Amino acid sequence: MPDARATRTSQRMSRTIQDELTDLILSRGLQPGDLLPTEPELIEELGVSRTSIREALRALQALDIVEIRHGYGTYVGRSSLDPLTNGLTFRTLQGIGRDLSDILEVREALEDGLIRRVAGTIPAADLDALGAVVKAMTAKGRAGETFPDEDREFHGLLYRSLDNQFVGQLLGTFWTVFNRVSNQLGGHDPDPAETARRHRAIYLALRNHDVERAQRAMAEHFRNIDSRVAQFSRN
Repeated sequence: MPDARATRTSQRMSRTIQDELTDLILSRGLQPGDLLPTEPELIEELGVSRTSIREALRALQALDIVEIRHGYGTYVGRSSLDPLTNGLTFRTLQGIGRDLSDILEVREALEDGLIRRVAGTIPAADLDALGAVVKAMTAKGRAGETFPDEDREFHGLLYRSLDNQFVGQLLGTFWTVFNRVSNQLGGHDPDPAETARRHRAIYLALRNHDVERAQRAMAEHFRNIDSRVAQFSRN
């Protein structure tokens, strides 16, 4: 049986090496896609073993901080929110009900504030793009078809004018978690036509630059999603 003290020491060392590797990336100004020093160079610079370097790099790869391309080298990763997405999906599938409701509550609070910011200033080009997406949603809804791709595009277009990549990534994470859980549990939108109507209500409020109406329409949209979450709790 492994010694607990030795295990804790090894874990602390691994975290220290991870910190030193991230410090190296930052201090050298390396950007996503840039090549890191070779393994022998890292061993010499950090003064640790090959095994320690490899363990630290694998841990950083799981966080999307580095990307290991076997036969080519190790590169700076995209630092995306993919690890968060995967972790939230797994956690939600473990707990269902409450965890999914909690995620939805955070997303609603975020979009409630964001819709107020864009409602009065959203550019005409974004409104035109939203109108085209709503038209596609409406057509599919009338045919009884769901429209996950259009749904994701709609919410991305809503806040495009903010030019905030983190907003898009975070909302994308919540959207992906919800749809992964829904697909795995066999959930579905019971009324695509109604869902399309609620998206259209948001769009029309934005066309009129009506902040309060846009906020109410967004709240109604989330009540519709709440009803879908309730399906999972009952199943």
